[in-house]
Amino acid sequence: MTKTTPSKMTFEDYLNYDDGTDQHYELVDGELVEMPPASPLNSHIARFLFLQLARILPEEQICYKDTEIAVSGTQVQVRLPDLMVLSPELAAILGASKRATIFLDMPPPMLVMEVVSPGATNAKRDYRFKRSEYAARGIPEYWVIDPDVEKITVFTLVDGFYEEAVYTGAMQIVSQLDVLQMTAAEVLNRKRSV
Repeated sequence: MTKTTPSKMTFEDYLNYDDGTDQHYELVDGELVEMPPASPLNSHIARFLFLQLARILPEEQICYKDTEIAVSGTQVQVRLPDLMVLSPELAAILGASKRATIFLDMPPPMLVMEVVSPGATNAKRDYRFKRSEYAARGIPEYWVIDPDVEKITVFTLVDGFYEEAVYTGAMQIVSQLDVLQMTAAEVLNRKRSV
């Protein structure tokens, strides 16, 4: 859902925007895009991944639906990923900042994970638009977890472009975070318990 604004917002307008609610927005092409609440399944998958990451990484390096990232497009845009893994350097920078925003002049996160919400528009956003934005931002690894088609696509940045690997069923997910050991089924089988 796009929130109507009188004119295209700038990045600065977005940073200063407050509608007095707890609603979360992304900034896309100068428009506020309302982020609806996640489905129970998507929330369950994201929490499971958060808990797996928390077993192997310091808490301050993990962002769970609470930190936005500025990306480049035709203009600066802002995304609000489901999960991010920060480098120790970026975690320290964010820890000293007043806003949970990764600005363009900051190092990129090491890993971004998005759980695809139901619907063709959401899939297009996660597989196509965010893929190019995150590659341009220099994010080394980007996961798209797609419960509807029961697959996980891991994009790895090579020479400025993402190469993709698709994981299903009992396939072991290969990540640059080699301490993260799990199969696609272990992630996607949250579906059975929701």
